[in-house]
Amino acid sequence: MDMSGDRDIFEFSQRLLGEPQPMPDAADLMPDWLPDDGFDQPPVPAAVLIALVRRNAGYSVLYTERSSALRKHSGQVAFPGGRIDAEDHDAAYAALREANEEVALNPQDADILGYMPYYFTGTNYFITPVVAVVDPKAPFVANPSEVERVFEVPLDVIASEQSYSTFRIHHRGQERRSWQLQYDGHTIWGITANLTRRFRDSVIGTGVDS
Repeated sequence: MDMSGDRDIFEFSQRLLGEPQPMPDAADLMPDWLPDDGFDQPPVPAAVLIALVRRNAGYSVLYTERSSALRKHSGQVAFPGGRIDAEDHDAAYAALREANEEVALNPQDADILGYMPYYFTGTNYFITPVVAVVDPKAPFVANPSEVERVFEVPLDVIASEQSYSTFRIHHRGQERRSWQLQYDGHTIWGITANLTRRFRDSVIGTGVDS
């Protein structure tokens, strides 16, 4: 399926939420996996940016590989994003702020299309995925204190069912599963792969392969 046109992007926007979902009561939240000891703190609001980058060859989606020096999730592939700070106006502001800090994405180059439903993690993060079209006027540059490298995956690859497989990890006698994508030497799994698959199914739409 050729997804290079702005018409496709307009259709995506019709399938997104116009506002971020409010956080329900913590007791009503179900994480993607349940930690052994549960949670002893309130959920942490966070936002990630699913950036649809406009290129001459068509649209692609922006990913980062986290620095190996980070204490948590080092070396993993992630969307730009992080905690929503008290001074952030909303989830979109936080996602663009983090993208600017991590990869020098200029917020003025981004046009917010909408929001996906929240994703609650087993690490107690309440994530709002923010979807935006990005028309970059300058190259993305990895902040070495946070990001090892920046890469993009063509939207056609993300739209294809054949791009996905299942990733399994065993921890304390339990098996956890996530979606997995491999592209150009990068392995996307865990929360990032699950959000990518949700984006594929609910925003790009099923039955997209030609």
